[in-house]
Amino acid sequence: MIPDTLFKSYFMGGYECADQINRYGDRVNLLQITQHDSRIEEDYQSLTDLGIYTAREGICWSYVERHPGEYDFSEVLRRMKAAEKYGVQVIWDLIHFGYPDGLFPTHPHFAHRFEALCLAFVNFYLTNSTQPLYVVPINEISFLSWLSGDARGTIPFAVHSGWDMKYHLCKAALQGIRVLREVDPQCRIVMVEPLVRIHGAEPHLEEVARANEYQFEAMDIIGGRMCPELGGQESYLDILGFNYYWNCQWVHNGETVYWPDVAGARVPLHQLLVEAYRRYGKPMFLSETGHFGSGRVQWLEETTRECLLAQEQGIDFHGICIYPIIDRPDWDNLDHYSNCGIFDIDLNGNRIPELDYITALKKQQLLVKHTPVY
Repeated sequence: MIPDTLFKSYFMGGYECADQINRYGDRVNLLQITQHDSRIEEDYQSLTDLGIYTAREGICWSYVERHPGEYDFSEVLRRMKAAEKYGVQVIWDLIHFGYPDGLFPTHPHFAHRFEALCLAFVNFYLTNSTQPLYVVPINEISFLSWLSGDARGTIPFAVHSGWDMKYHLCKAALQGIRVLREVDPQCRIVMVEPLVRIHGAEPHLEEVARANEYQFEAMDIIGGRMCPELGGQESYLDILGFNYYWNCQWVHNGETVYWPDVAGARVPLHQLLVEAYRRYGKPMFLSETGHFGSGRVQWLEETTRECLLAQEQGIDFHGICIYPIIDRPDWDNLDHYSNCGIFDIDLNGNRIPELDYITALKKQQLLVKHTPVY
């Protein structure tokens, strides 16, 4: 049977919750822009109508801590209560690219402030919920390190500093994980990182091989396999999530290996998943995936097939998170929507079902339900 011990449904839904300062210096809060915070009951009703009972959410650190050490989780509580009402299991991101004003990963106060946030959140959660706590301490450390440290995409708008950002994000994550586990030993720690493949040929093979290792550095640090001075432990690699999109494969010179892959140039997703499982041997799931426009259907069908192929090869795989469930604008151009959700959005924020995508989802749900995995 399909593994079902970790999550309430094999297919999951992710709600966009990025709250970073974008490359123009403006704060974005996609939880508010998509109105998910105010339309939570409508959204969870629609989610469960689709047969999806597990969701990825984020607390938006920049919103809940307006002043150092002062937290307001009232909006988070509304989503927690809605999840209980509709029977939705939630995986909570504590950092989804954003921090309170004045903070950034290499700031001397960053790790301490994040540890304090984790302590406040776990105590709040245990006071207000009887459901097991699933936490992503920091979403996509590798991507965030590149975005903030090499691409000037968010604070501190640096270049040539990706490793420094990664080291300090991992330091903060480890301090947060320790306090989460101290207060709630049953807390499930979910590490979420991009799954990529960089292509290349002679004379660049060594360079390409080294570049393909970068995606695993954060998990290796959290697991104590790198930078042991930070105190990582293998037990912190509890559940591993991998994010995979059409642009997750590129040539070493930066050119994307495009999808659909008519030339057969891309490495199949199932192979990437198997390689990651051989490296870590931990429970895994696809923590973000999706496409846009008419490609949504073909992408979902192909992705499901690839995940089932990976399961047939023996990996401990637990599901696919469609991300986002509701369309969202570009961080750096809030007027541009990607038409990438199960539900698109009109100018008033109304959810517009993408019927072909929903039909494809239902077919994949049946396929998963009736596919034996050995």
